[in-house]
Formats: sequence, structure tokens, C-alpha cells
Amino acid sequence: MIKIDAAALDLKEKLVAVNRVSKTVKGGRIFKFSALVVVGDGNGTVGFGIGKAGEVPDAIRKGIEDAKKNLKKISLKGTTIPHEIIGIFSAARVLMKPAAPGSGIIAGGPVRAVMDAAGVKDVSTKALRSNNPCNVVRATMQGLESLRTAKEVAKLRGKAVSEIF
Repeated sequence: MIKIDAAALDLKEKLVAVNRVSKTVKGGRIFKFSALVVVGDGNGTVGFGIGKAGEVPDAIRKGIEDAKKNLKKISLKGTTIPHEIIGIFSAARVLMKPAAPGSGIIAGGPVRAVMDAAGVKDVSTKALRSNNPCNVVRATMQGLESLRTAKEVAKLRGKAVSEIF
């Protein structure tokens, strides 16, 4: 696992979801906020985080700090992903397919945020089963992390790239 230094990267942040949660106590209800944030450098490094606080800006700030601690490097093939894959987390499934240059990001909100932050410009996706933003982001990240380029597969198998195809 490669440790990525967040301070050295020029990261862009995307707020995916803000959720108000309440706790009922003797004196009434206490409201707090949770924020799901995705950060990435637009060049194959992406991470997500969840922040919880009494105020929305504090929750977003905490989410960004958490996301910077969980940055992952993903494999890209030009402006798209190397191959088709299904990311799975809990009940969420995210189908991701490479797309022709110029297609753009064909994705829903949470998946679009992750793809945009990661620097994927052309991809076609479909979120299956769950539409919970947190689980969809986690499924997308799981799928992106398990992507392998032909070069990486060839190295694992001890063969040349030409032998794989």
C-alpha cells in the first residue's frame, strides 16, 4: 500500500451529502450534522471522508480532514478506466464501464463526485440496488481500487503485455 502525502497534492473537494440527525433527550431533540465529502487531485488520487458536528461547516471541515487521511491511487487508461468492473459495498453495487473519449461522466450524484475528483473524464456507470450515498461512494471506491491496467496484470503474471492480449 502506497502512503500518499495530502499536503503535496493540489486537492479539490466535493460535498456529496449532508445529513441532519437528531437525538432525543429529556429536554427535547438535539440536532447534529454529518457530511460526506470526496477529495481528489484529478489525476488518479481520490479519497472520501465523513465528518460529524453540531454545525454544517464544521462537519464539512472534519469530512475533508478525514478524506485526506484516506487517499487512494487508482489505475487510469487515458481519460477512462482500464476495464469494466462492479464495485460492491454492503447492499450497494456500482457498475462502471469505460467510455469513448468525449463521452463525459455518465453517472449519478455520488458516483459522479468520485469520478470527477479522481480525474476520470469518460465513463458510464449505473448504481444498482442501494441508493444510500455513503454506501454508493464506498462501492465506487472499492471498484476503482480493484482496477488493474494491462501492465500491472502482466507484471503479476510474469509475462509481457503482448502475451496477455
